[in-house]
Amino acid sequence: MRFGDTDAAGVVHFARLLSWCHEAYEESLERYGIAAAALFPTGTEEPPAVALPIVHCSADFRRPLVCGDPLAIALEPLRIDPGCFELRYRFRSAGEPVAEGLTRHLAIDSRSRRRCSLPEPIQRWLEASALQGGIQPL
Repeated sequence: MRFGDTDAAGVVHFARLLSWCHEAYEESLERYGIAAAALFPTGTEEPPAVALPIVHCSADFRRPLVCGDPLAIALEPLRIDPGCFELRYRFRSAGEPVAEGLTRHLAIDSRSRRRCSLPEPIQRWLEASALQGGIQPL
């Protein structure tokens, strides 16, 4: 963890933890072979047919994280229903649990903004995660 990740009290800023959650999500997709451009708008071409906005997020801190602390993240994807999934993030430092995060994503049609089914790559990623026991260390 770097100095720029901390707040005026010298501990990790809550928004930074949520940013790390999203980075872990993107890295997990990339490791599975799903390019970010396949799911997220790039501004240079037609947006993906299905958007996956975060409709809920939370973070719980178990102990302060300060500049220089090592950090490891484990990600646990879980399908909620055909058009919704959530990700649980477990943060550890020096082997000890230090924080947890959660994001819930909803599939919507990019044009109509109505709920729809999850895109096929996300469905396969969720199935593969479930077969591997759910937890993916990053």
